[in-house]
Amino acid sequence: MATPSPTRFSLAMERTGKWVFSPEIPTDVIVTVGEANFSLHKFILAAKSNYIRKVIMESAESDLTRIELSDVPGGKESFEKAAKFCYGVNFEITVHNVAALHCAAVFLQMTDEYCDGNLAGRTEDFFSQVGLSTLHSAVAVLKSCEQLLPFAAEINVVDRCVDAISSKACCEANFPSQSPPNWWTEELAVLDVDSFAKVMVAMKRRSAKYLTVAGALITYTERALRELVRDHTGGRGFRSSESGESDSESKRSEQREILQAIVPLFPSEKAAFPINFLCCLLRCAIYLRASGACKRELEKRVTEILEHVTVDDLLVLTFTYDGERLLDLDSVRRIVSSFVEREKSTTVFNASVNFNEDFSAAIQRVAKTIDAYLAEIAAYSELSISKFNGIAILIPKGARKSDDDLYRAVDIYLKVHQNLDEIEKEKVCSVMDPLKLSYEARVHASKNKRLPLQIVLHALYYDQLQLRSGTADEKGAMAAAAERKQLQADVSLVRENEELRSELMKMKMYISDLQKNVQGTSSSGRENLGTTKKPTFFSSMSKKLSKLNPFKNGSKDTSHIDDAPVDLTKPRRRRFSIS
Repeated sequence: MATPSPTRFSLAMERTGKWVFSPEIPTDVIVTVGEANFSLHKFILAAKSNYIRKVIMESAESDLTRIELSDVPGGKESFEKAAKFCYGVNFEITVHNVAALHCAAVFLQMTDEYCDGNLAGRTEDFFSQVGLSTLHSAVAVLKSCEQLLPFAAEINVVDRCVDAISSKACCEANFPSQSPPNWWTEELAVLDVDSFAKVMVAMKRRSAKYLTVAGALITYTERALRELVRDHTGGRGFRSSESGESDSESKRSEQREILQAIVPLFPSEKAAFPINFLCCLLRCAIYLRASGACKRELEKRVTEILEHVTVDDLLVLTFTYDGERLLDLDSVRRIVSSFVEREKSTTVFNASVNFNEDFSAAIQRVAKTIDAYLAEIAAYSELSISKFNGIAILIPKGARKSDDDLYRAVDIYLKVHQNLDEIEKEKVCSVMDPLKLSYEARVHASKNKRLPLQIVLHALYYDQLQLRSGTADEKGAMAAAAERKQLQADVSLVRENEELRSELMKMKMYISDLQKNVQGTSSSGRENLGTTKKPTFFSSMSKKLSKLNPFKNGSKDTSHIDDAPVDLTKPRRRRFSIS
């Protein structure tokens, strides 16, 4: 090979001339790594690298001048350091480059079997003593392996890092050494999703608590999908790109892959994640068009704790990221339907419970939440009647103690959708039972001109129809008050009559005893006693009873009688109308 001019080195010599022993010694081989060319000396490289020695020995050319090493792990940076090692030039080994150097040394067969104190032995010592010594260093090494796959996995670097990280993470979770206690989750969040998944699987094999795994998953998701799951509100205010540009689509595809890789890592316990976090992830899955398996898993987990869902959580699933349009409501419908079916199947094993009559507290809470949710989405004009009714009818009618909340949702829907005809209005109102409205709701319905007349007739019957003109409010209230007062008075009279009857019976028994005591006297004496006392006593009692009789001459004046607690043990057989 011709000797290069001392005044003009080749590009490769300019790169390596600073650390080659003497630029005056002509190079005899050019090593190509990617787009970089290194002009080096074969005898120096072959002294440390068995791989290069074999290439030179097995070459068909008598004087090999070029070696292609495009497959070396770590690329040109790793080979440059390996070449420096061959030339005896010092460089620093760190946790960020030790994996690449070790892979390059193994690839180039720079082991102690070929040469004592070779590069592979040096990197192995640093990797074992420093790289795996702490959680931070092990994560840094594993992070650097992302560009070295699959070679780093083949020589067991990745598995060793994963094992060290999982061990130290479990230890930190059980016995925190720093503050805050979950600092280690932030360390794991810098990994790519594949490496992170391997760590999570390893932690589960070590019997990590499900809350420990869940905490790491939440932290990782918040960082990896920051724009979509910001503060667990579904990224409200985030403006999604509708331009269809290749870069945004590529980013969306990357986010979809991350989400689909995270969901299978969830622990099986249903209480592992907050409900708002699950709803937020489900919204991400809908927005990113994730796989059906991913969405079904998230829907299943939301269903399991639906009784704890709030209206705000359901709204996260409902609106687009700009908050202006409704998403597909199929997920909400499937979640509610699955919850009701689960409750129904639970009652099958309980013979004493009838699902259509006895509803659990959980389904009653869900019914109230769904009614409030319908009131929120009813204000959007794009919501069709079929979608509105499709969600409302999922809740069994008996699960609602009152239909007031549902009536509010119906009223809002009719107010927003003013162009509905009578038949369409009746279809919207068919989801509620007018007879289950409270008195206040019926009064409001009587004046609500948006409702179809048939619904008002069912709710108010005959006397409530007068409320539509607004004339019966005061009269009805006054009549009801007067009737209640009359009822109290009559009940008081019944009680007083019972007391008088009891007193009369006592007097009769007393007279009977007196008659028995005087039977031993003379007949004339008994006759005289009878003629003088009996008429006198009954006449006096008759006068007293006549004064105490409140119904004398048909009078019902009860103004002098105080109200007393109502005693209904023996009520008067009187029928009072309360209509």
